[in-house]
Amino acid sequence: MMKMREKRQILVQGSAKTMFRKLREECGIFGMYSMQNEEELAQVICAGLSSLQHRGEEACGIAVNSGGVVSYHKDVGLVSNVFKPHILDTLPKGKMGIGHVRYSTTGAPKKENAQPIVTRYAKGNLSIVHNGNLTNAMDLKEELQNAGAIFNSTSDTEVIAYLIARERLKTHSVEEAVKNAVKYIKGAYSLLVMSSKKLIALRDPQGFRPLCMGKLGDNIIFASESCALDTIGAEFIRDVEPGEMVIVTDNKVSSEFYAKEKNDGLCIFEYIYLARPDSTIDGLNVHKFRKEVGKYLAKQAPVDADIVAGVPDSGNDAALGYSKESKIPYDMVFVKSKYIGRTFILPTQAQRKSKVALKLNPIKENVKDRKIVLVDDSIVRGTTITRIVQTLKKAGAKEVHLRIASPAYTDICYFGTDVASKENLIANNKTIEEIRKEIGADSLEYLSMESLLEIAKKSNRTGFCTGCFTGKYPIEVPDEIQKDRFEKIF
Repeated sequence: MMKMREKRQILVQGSAKTMFRKLREECGIFGMYSMQNEEELAQVICAGLSSLQHRGEEACGIAVNSGGVVSYHKDVGLVSNVFKPHILDTLPKGKMGIGHVRYSTTGAPKKENAQPIVTRYAKGNLSIVHNGNLTNAMDLKEELQNAGAIFNSTSDTEVIAYLIARERLKTHSVEEAVKNAVKYIKGAYSLLVMSSKKLIALRDPQGFRPLCMGKLGDNIIFASESCALDTIGAEFIRDVEPGEMVIVTDNKVSSEFYAKEKNDGLCIFEYIYLARPDSTIDGLNVHKFRKEVGKYLAKQAPVDADIVAGVPDSGNDAALGYSKESKIPYDMVFVKSKYIGRTFILPTQAQRKSKVALKLNPIKENVKDRKIVLVDDSIVRGTTITRIVQTLKKAGAKEVHLRIASPAYTDICYFGTDVASKENLIANNKTIEEIRKEIGADSLEYLSMESLLEIAKKSNRTGFCTGCFTGKYPIEVPDEIQKDRFEKIF
């Protein structure tokens, strides 16, 4: 679609010039409704969030509703660090609860940006968790502030909470308020909304971010990925559909489509990198998808080599597929430290570079004097893969042939991953041959877009957001992304 070419003039108290910082979140959400008595929900939610930790390592939080009273805890850090047993013990039994993990983006991690967003207003309690990114959040926040709203965080989720609270004063139910509120927002949003008596799950009409529904005994579970259901022993029921709202209350479940289902915006990067391999998203298992990608890569870009290896962990599944199709043995060339997080989602290049060195150590006996096909999920900035190739060459690799399990990453993501400027994307201003030389690989091939979409057809979705590869998006996007979040510099 054509980009909006409107100029944004942000005025604060008349004349002060304001620059808004970008909002970038790729997160995980989890919720549970007890159909019988109040239960120890915090422990179950904590286990679910641990399974979604790969979606957010910056901060986490849990809110539990007990008799209409919401108790919550949230902080910066991993789930295992924030929710020690003595902290979980402070959260009461409850009828329903929600949780969130958030990943690190540009801007300092702050406790106030952790979720759930918990508010109290004229109609009672309202708690929200959100996975996605709103493209018009800054405009909405300015409008609400000019009307007297006071915000405590720099998260776009608080904008959603305020809109729902405002609309609830005009409607007869919280689900009506949610439906009215989302008419104002644009972009990607999978939401869990917890009121005093209801738990509501909804997914934006394009279905940018995943959301599924499960059952644990009689209890209803919602999660960003099905792997979280498996962890707690819950049964997968189905995916929440794009444009659908599911309401759980009074021991019953109802559903309605609050907007026309577009079904054309699932982020293809969920399958390529973001989701866990043991998750099934919209009918397609992530591990199976990545193995298929490897097979297509082997057909598209064969090479004479001794072994096939994946960059741990994101390239392993595709490497297995490449090996099976090419008949070249699969082997490990790196040992990965279990205690170092994901480099793609770290906020600064310096942090990413230091963690690469700590994270991967070559197995020299498997590397020395060998021709290696090295498979990775993507090349975004190029700094990480350059160091990886250099490490293999230093360890004695004769040749390193790089195969990428996605097309070239060339454009901005507006819907929740940490790419807000084309300047940071190596494929945006370099040819494949130039990238190969800069990285130091002996050959470089990307998966074709045609192959990617052919494999993705096996899901339940009829279309996908491939904007990071094509610059074409399923909805209108702003002309640019402001560099930082809602923080202001005067």
